[in-house]
Amino acid sequence: MDNEQHSAFVFHGSWRDFAPIAFTNLLLTIVTLGIYRFWATTRERRYLWAQTQFIDDRLEWTGTGKELFIGFLLVLGLFGIPFIFIQFGAQALVFQGYPGIAAILTLIAVVVIFYLVGLARYRALRYRLSRTYWHGIRGGSDNPGWGYGLSYMWKTFVSYLPFGLLIPWAMMSLWNQRWNAMSFGPYAFSSTGSASATFKRFLLFYLTPILFVLAGVAVASVTGMNMGGVFVESSLPPVLQIIVFFVIVLGVYVLLGMIALAYYAAFLREAIGKLTLEGLSFRFEAGTDEWLKLIFGDIALVMLTLGIGTIFLSYRHWAFFIRHMEATGEIDFNQLTQSTTRKPGQGEGLLDAFDVGAI
Repeated sequence: MDNEQHSAFVFHGSWRDFAPIAFTNLLLTIVTLGIYRFWATTRERRYLWAQTQFIDDRLEWTGTGKELFIGFLLVLGLFGIPFIFIQFGAQALVFQGYPGIAAILTLIAVVVIFYLVGLARYRALRYRLSRTYWHGIRGGSDNPGWGYGLSYMWKTFVSYLPFGLLIPWAMMSLWNQRWNAMSFGPYAFSSTGSASATFKRFLLFYLTPILFVLAGVAVASVTGMNMGGVFVESSLPPVLQIIVFFVIVLGVYVLLGMIALAYYAAFLREAIGKLTLEGLSFRFEAGTDEWLKLIFGDIALVMLTLGIGTIFLSYRHWAFFIRHMEATGEIDFNQLTQSTTRKPGQGEGLLDAFDVGAI
């Protein structure tokens, strides 16, 4: 507790206070067949933001459920047209004897969707900053993000060309590009994260598929499988063969997930650690072990409550994020004036549609 009091970020919330909000949101979302979830998100954020103190004042969330709902409706038009074509239009063209045209139009539809995913990531960050107030000051950006959508496309595409080895570069470059376009009040953010600081962790994750090959050999040895024309016989009883098979497969996937989590932890420490706002420098201090506790805690909560505990995950994740955030430096309150950036009118419908929400 003492550490929290000396931290620039302090979270004052408790799950007991959050529970009435979470259960009410769940019931209303069920009754309205999911439509209320946009207003549910707003209620959650108002509580979480209000319980988050930065230096000497608490945050305030001013977004509305209506904004999120309108954003989602707009997405149905933007996303629906290319998606419907991929599902039905392309098949119709093929049946009519126009496979070439179907292939070209399908490629165009896929590119459009790919572009919208990148645009969604940018627009969601801009929207969240524009609805977050501190000392009566908000953030935002005058950059609409059209160029970021293109950057997301080509950087992601290029990152996979050398067998995926440039993925850390693409992730960090896009992170820097997003934050360098943002501001809070009169001050602009500066992000200078380096992919080289995370590459070792990524390389470990990258080489992990070799474990799948080794696991395949192990599975073959205990279940008696045919490998390249050579039958590997096992002396284990059939029941034990099945048990060993599932243990090996589960172990590989768990290990792969843990290594991926180690990379993500390193990525966030580097990315946030190189983020500044005028005289303030930020840090994110969660290590891999703390991330593992969070994830396994989530799994246990959901399983032990037969899924009902899912309504508390947003609380757990926000509390985890804030409690591991830190900031150092000074800020001149006399120079802190209101942002002049344009406030976007719609919410994160596009991001929600693609299920790529940020933490």
